[in-house]
Amino acid sequence: MERYEIIIKGHIDQRREDWFAGLEITLLSGGESRLAGEVADQAALHGILNRIRDMGLQLSSVKRQD
Repeated sequence: MERYEIIIKGHIDQRREDWFAGLEITLLSGGESRLAGEVADQAALHGILNRIRDMGLQLSSVKRQD
């Protein structure tokens, strides 16, 4: 498993954590949301990114954390 941090423009309801494979949602100042946590594999990461796209959210960054 790899740990990722995904920043999205706009605030996401924190009750939606189950929609994002259990990633922790943190609301940031400036109107952004941070999704962070472990992702099983690249297929799971692409699933999360597809969900973000399908929801019409704007992706700011994706970073793998060491």
